[in-house]
Amino acid sequence: MSRATQSALSNPIPCSISKEDLANLPIRRYGGDVRMVATAQDLEQALEDISHENVVGLDTETRPSFKKGESYLPCLVQVATARAAYLFQLSQVDAFPIVTELLEASRIVKAGVALAHDLRSLKAVFPFEEKNVLDLGLIARGYGLSQTGLRNLAGIFLGIRIPKGNRTSNWAARRLSDAQITYAATDAWVCRELFLRFETLGLLAAPRSGRADSDPASSV
Repeated sequence: MSRATQSALSNPIPCSISKEDLANLPIRRYGGDVRMVATAQDLEQALEDISHENVVGLDTETRPSFKKGESYLPCLVQVATARAAYLFQLSQVDAFPIVTELLEASRIVKAGVALAHDLRSLKAVFPFEEKNVLDLGLIARGYGLSQTGLRNLAGIFLGIRIPKGNRTSNWAARRLSDAQITYAATDAWVCRELFLRFETLGLLAAPRSGRADSDPASSV
C-alpha cells in the first residue's frame, strides 16, 4: 500500500455533506477554454488535444422528460482535458467517430460519475466498446461515502459548489445558451479535477471496483 493510500485511510474522509454545508461553499464554474465542436477543423483540433491526454473528464447531457413514460437519448457529450472542455452535439453525426475513438481508447482514462447509465444511453445512439472508463462514484462508495453524486463529491473533495440551475434545460436545442455551455463544461471539468484529487489522496492506488458497467445511477 502506498504512503498516500495509508494517509487517506488514516484520515477518514467525510461520508456525506449536509445541504447547509454544501450551500455555504463557494460557487465554481469552469473558466477555461470551452469549444463547441461543430466543424471539421473543430473535430481535428479536439482529437489532437484529447490524444495527448492520459485522463479526461467525461459527462453527457440529455433532454429532460416531464411526462411519465417519456424519455430521450443523450444529445451532448462533454470531454475535459487539461487545456479545454469540448462539447460534442450528437445531432451532428460527424462527432460520432471521435467520441467512439475516445471511448474505445485503452490508454486514456475516462473519469466520470454514474457513467454506467450514460454509456448504456449512448450505445442507443451509436455503437462502441468502452475501455478504461472509471466511475468516481464507485470509488467513493468503496471508501464508505453515502453521497456519491457529482455535486456532493465536488463539495466533499474539492470544497466547491456547482450550480444546478441549467440541469433541466433543453439540451436538444440547436443553439445552446452561454449558461448551458458553461454548465456542461463545468461538469466534465469537475470530473477530471476529482480524478486528480482522488489520485493525490491515493484513493486510486488501493484495490477498488470502479468499473462503470456495474454502476447504478448515483444520486446528486
